[in-house]
Amino acid sequence: MELKWLLCVTLLALGILAVQAHDMDEDNDADDVVDVEDDLDDGIEVEESKSETSSPPPAPKVTYRPPVPTGEVYFAESFDKGTLDGWILSRAKKDDTDDEIAKYDGKWEVQDMKETKLPGDKGLVMVTRAKHHAISSKLSKPFVFDTKPLIIQYEVNFQNGIECGGAYVKLLSKTPELNLDQFHDKTPYTIMFGPDKCGEDYKLHFIFRHKNPKTGKYEEKHAKRPDADLKTYFTDKKTHLYTLVLNPDNSFEILVDQTVVNSGNLLNDMSPPVNPPREIEDPNDQKPEDWDERPKIPDPDAVKPDDWDEDAPAKIADENAVKPEGWLDDEPEYVADPDAEKPEDWDEDMDGEWEAPQIANPKCETAPGCGTWQRPMIDNPNYKGKWKPPMIDNVNYQGIWKPRKIPNPDFFEDLEPFKMTPFSAVGLELWSMTSDIFFDNFIICTERAVADDWASDGWGLKKAADGAAEPGVVGQMMAAAEERPWLWVVYILTVALPVFLVVLFCCSGKKQPSAAEYKKTDAPQPDVVDDEKEEEKDKGEKEEEEEEEDTNEEKLGSDADLGSASQEEEEEEEEDRKPASEEEETVNRSPRNRKPRKD
Repeated sequence: MELKWLLCVTLLALGILAVQAHDMDEDNDADDVVDVEDDLDDGIEVEESKSETSSPPPAPKVTYRPPVPTGEVYFAESFDKGTLDGWILSRAKKDDTDDEIAKYDGKWEVQDMKETKLPGDKGLVMVTRAKHHAISSKLSKPFVFDTKPLIIQYEVNFQNGIECGGAYVKLLSKTPELNLDQFHDKTPYTIMFGPDKCGEDYKLHFIFRHKNPKTGKYEEKHAKRPDADLKTYFTDKKTHLYTLVLNPDNSFEILVDQTVVNSGNLLNDMSPPVNPPREIEDPNDQKPEDWDERPKIPDPDAVKPDDWDEDAPAKIADENAVKPEGWLDDEPEYVADPDAEKPEDWDEDMDGEWEAPQIANPKCETAPGCGTWQRPMIDNPNYKGKWKPPMIDNVNYQGIWKPRKIPNPDFFEDLEPFKMTPFSAVGLELWSMTSDIFFDNFIICTERAVADDWASDGWGLKKAADGAAEPGVVGQMMAAAEERPWLWVVYILTVALPVFLVVLFCCSGKKQPSAAEYKKTDAPQPDVVDDEKEEEKDKGEKEEEEEEEDTNEEKLGSDADLGSASQEEEEEEEEDRKPASEEEETVNRSPRNRKPRKD
């Protein structure tokens, strides 16, 4: 009965949990009708529709408003016009590549994002996969690196995840040869920035091309890899905001979703360094032939001991070993399979004489071993191996040789690497094995506030709308369990085990008989028994007190009796004495007893 009761309590708790989960899901659905306008000012207008009392309220209909720059910008594109106006598709071909894949024939389209929560919010989509894609657009005016920061910001959503490919942007250098119609992988750029992934290598590029002031050649400088884990940005299929901030003091910051994931300085945190070393190793210097780099050498004075036996084997037979009883010396370990038969198509002229396959000897299964018994091998205590002289310090050791240093003929010092080559266009030149990569809300400006406002009206709007539509924790758990049913076992155990333990510890005491059983047997109930015990105890204490009082009274009474008895005896004696005296006095007063009076 007790086990059944515990099981009922557990099932009841699970039922309550299921009801609460269902109610919370309904509450989450109702909570989807939120006023996103409180978080994003006028970014969203929610149109509420009347619904019947019997049906749940419908999901909010969100009206998207394109972001508008709040300050001076060099480039701003939200694609909300629905066209590629202002963008130029490349018709170039890659060099040193097969003609079948050399063309930049990947397709670009302006589309709504899949499963969007903001109808009307369009973006640039790289539609095809396994093709070269290139598209670019000119800035309103070239960006010149002088006294103002550079801020570039845009959004990316890997709608189908990403296997191998990039979503980085290139800021194309301002040169007379720049032709956006022929934009390709070797088109000069000033900065390359954005996410890139292949295999399990997740990257967030920041590369700039630095011009050598002595040779005039350009060299790519790569920022150090960020310490943050970038995997989530590639796999969660959410829109993420990528921001690069370059300051005139050579400092830089890389942000994802307005959180800094990497920062540093152009002079100290780029590879290879912007400035070459002042000195280099002399390429013509050679190590002398007598240069000794050995810190230790064999002792030339050491002599092999006379008792050193180099020929002693490492293992020897154990002379103390004894052959186990029952060892079958005459039985082989393997015998021909007696059940095997020669195949019908066996040709002895072509295949040779047929032999039955070998199987383990069944007689050896119950014996300790079969075949010729050999003593087991053990380590040879006299084995010492090949003798070698001990090593001693080399008195002629000169250290590890290094070529001498000479002044670097290519040395230069550029203390202002921020002043890069001006750029006049922005472009996407990509290859990806995954389709439908979504780009949106590009902006290039010099003021952080302008970029933040643009992000709030674009990416912030998406984030708020996604948050409003996302289910609660319980809803997410239920959805996960629908995809992976084994999670139900985890949920049940997580809930049932604590409930069972609580019930076990709280309700596993000694079973008490019910009131009905007391009535049937007329046995005193526990509370009555306790009361009777207390009454008996009190009664006993009272009786002891009364006995003590009676004892005291008896003592007092006995003392009083003794006193009264002695008093009575005294009174009796006085009474006895009193009549006698009275009689004497009477006798004396009688005339007979009067003596004559002498005259």
